[in-house]
Amino acid sequence: MQQDDAPPGKAGTGKAWSGRFAEPLDALTQRFNASVGFDRRLAEFDIQGSLAHARMLERCKLIAAADLAAIEHGMGQILEEVRSGSFPWSIEREDVHFNIEHRLTELVGEAGKRLHTARSRNDQVATDMRLWLRSEIDALAGLLRRVRERLLDLAEGNVETLMPGFTHMQVAQPITFGHHLMAYYEMFTRDAERLADCRRRMNRLPLGASALAGTSYPIDREWVARELGFDGVCENSLDAVSDRDFAVEFLAAAALAMAHVSRLAEELVIWMNPRFGFVEIADRFCTGSSIMPQKKNPDVPELMRGKTGRVYGSLVALLTIIKGQPLAYNKDNQEDKEPLFDAADTLRDVLALLAEMLPGVKARPEKMRSALLEGHATATDLADYLVRKGLAFRDAHEAVARAVRAAEEEGKDLAQLGVEALRRFSPLVDEDALEVLTPEGSIASRSHIGGTAPQAVRAAIARARARL
Repeated sequence: MQQDDAPPGKAGTGKAWSGRFAEPLDALTQRFNASVGFDRRLAEFDIQGSLAHARMLERCKLIAAADLAAIEHGMGQILEEVRSGSFPWSIEREDVHFNIEHRLTELVGEAGKRLHTARSRNDQVATDMRLWLRSEIDALAGLLRRVRERLLDLAEGNVETLMPGFTHMQVAQPITFGHHLMAYYEMFTRDAERLADCRRRMNRLPLGASALAGTSYPIDREWVARELGFDGVCENSLDAVSDRDFAVEFLAAAALAMAHVSRLAEELVIWMNPRFGFVEIADRFCTGSSIMPQKKNPDVPELMRGKTGRVYGSLVALLTIIKGQPLAYNKDNQEDKEPLFDAADTLRDVLALLAEMLPGVKARPEKMRSALLEGHATATDLADYLVRKGLAFRDAHEAVARAVRAAEEEGKDLAQLGVEALRRFSPLVDEDALEVLTPEGSIASRSHIGGTAPQAVRAAIARARARL
């Protein structure tokens, strides 16, 4: 690495590549080109990868044992500086890699200069990002598990809490609140599975691809892969340094997870509105108004809903960054980190807060039940009743639709018409029809796997707990 005190007439910039250039980097270009302001968060993973690389170089007789010992000692000190906040970051050294290498050379001299043998920043940063993202996914998996556990707890306490199910935001059929919550359990389970799939495909080592063509040094990539916990190596050097599919895949999975958070948040916002009044959210997750003293605003769910757009934006940004790049590495890829970091941070914070908020959500069964009497929620049950009596379903549908119209004209719910009134629409109606018109009767009849009956929901919760 060229030193800052290079003789006059030379570039003298302290850049590892400055020997090729006759003048120093323009100050504005230097700021524009630098990434150390955001990629410094990769520092610990850069050190981890560098140590594995150095140990491989020594095993392959490419550096001396004394050099390895010096590198390990220097990296230990650098790691302490990074963690304590005392590391001397410099924009003049562009990125996390040059900053650490420069500091290592300051600490251990010539041994630090030998570390970069058989590698490039291209395969180095690709490795760092995979190490970092693998760690993030592991943390997110833990948070998704916690969210699902809290959903199971809330669902278990509301297995028999009746509420209207909706389609098109219109009352459709009776369900239980526990069943409704289990739908979100399924969504977040798929999110966990997608992240696990992403981790599996990502867990390949790029290091050793060097700049783009591999290296002429006799290295052992498989040993480094095992040392860093990778399942194998990237098998094409061009792809190894230019691939950002793993980041796009993570962002897609994160975007879907945020969509599920947003859907739940939207429902909590709606349900907390007094016109619904289905739930209460603990005060610690709400805020007030600066002017209206009666207000209790569901700001946390609203903000969760809003932050979904940030993650969507990160996904679109990275897809746009990679779409026009020829092989292999291009500087455009420097722009992959900020959207990736922001999306991971956002998803982590939102899931952590959601896991804390769910125990503070309390159902209001009386409000949920009263809403069932406003939309003829058991109309389909009456149609099914007529089918079991021998009527074709389309004819049963027509008969019940006319009964609903009559009920609305009288300002009643369908269940309030009574047997004699219902017989006007089908002579098959008997006294036992009143049982199917109750929300309890409707729900109890759906006891199959995936159904809303309390015993079916309890079984679903038991299966979920066993899997977790």
